[in-house]
Amino acid sequence: MTAERIISGTAAADEEAVERAIRPRRLEEYVGQLPVKTQLEIFIRAAGQRGEALDHVLIFGPPGLGKTTLAHIIAAELGVNLRQTS
Repeated sequence: MTAERIISGTAAADEEAVERAIRPRRLEEYVGQLPVKTQLEIFIRAAGQRGEALDHVLIFGPPGLGKTTLAHIIAAELGVNLRQTS
């Protein structure tokens, strides 16, 4: 009998679906990093009021802090597509 390894370097297909389902899609759903969230709210609101694109946003830091999630949220709030590369 072989035991399935619970710890793996790759995500299982069902893990990715669950992750997508629980990931916040709007800024109001995002929890944590209040100073970052507050600044982004201001930037997004100002861009919308001007009717212009949001100026450049640089999000940096170690893996696992929510940088990609924030990028998706910004795109959703602005109603634009996001092209992700890595």
